[in-house]
Amino acid sequence: MRTIDPLIEAPRYGHYQDTVAVVTKGLELEVVKILFLYTTIDLSNNKFEGHIPSIMGDLIALCMMNLSHNGLQGHIPPSLGSLSSVESLDLSNNHLVGEIPAQFASLTSLEVFILSYNHLEGCIPQGTQLQTFMSNSYKGNDGLRGLPISKSYTNDTVSRLDDEESNYEFLSDFWKGALMGYGSGLCIGLSILYFMISTAKPMWLARIIVELEHKMMMGRRKKQRRQRNQKKK
Repeated sequence: MRTIDPLIEAPRYGHYQDTVAVVTKGLELEVVKILFLYTTIDLSNNKFEGHIPSIMGDLIALCMMNLSHNGLQGHIPPSLGSLSSVESLDLSNNHLVGEIPAQFASLTSLEVFILSYNHLEGCIPQGTQLQTFMSNSYKGNDGLRGLPISKSYTNDTVSRLDDEESNYEFLSDFWKGALMGYGSGLCIGLSILYFMISTAKPMWLARIIVELEHKMMMGRRKKQRRQRNQKKK
């Protein structure tokens, strides 16, 4: 049986002396002591082309990856979703296409995530941490949709649908009011219609109804005058 010497110290990670600039989380840092076991890859601002190797997803201890400002093409490897420790992932300013892999939903350690200025499309995986980043992280990808980049579009769409529904309700209320006017008196019907419009609809619609009511009332009075004049004769 082998005896373990209690005086033997646990191995320590060594380092070598060098100077390198690393861009991580939007900051440029100067590193002068580099660990033999380093967890950062910064290959940004080069002229790399081709596809991102799927094997990079095996670097599970990686904390930062920056491949921005290159000529990388093809799809984003789903294997990058296995980088469970990654805190900063920058793939911006390349020529990447396709959708954001659904596997990225498991990247719960992400603090910085930048995919801007590629050719990505499809829906951003919903119900994940990917919605917590600013829309700038995805800008420059005209085919992408979903939160957070489509937040304003979604609000506009909802507003437009509300306007359409409001217009539909207005027409429905208009005919209801008109029918009520024929059934129980023109003035009462138009008054009810005016009340519905002025309390819940735009003011320009209310003004139209007021003018319509005025014209109809004037027409009715002229008709009554003609009838009275005919009786006198």
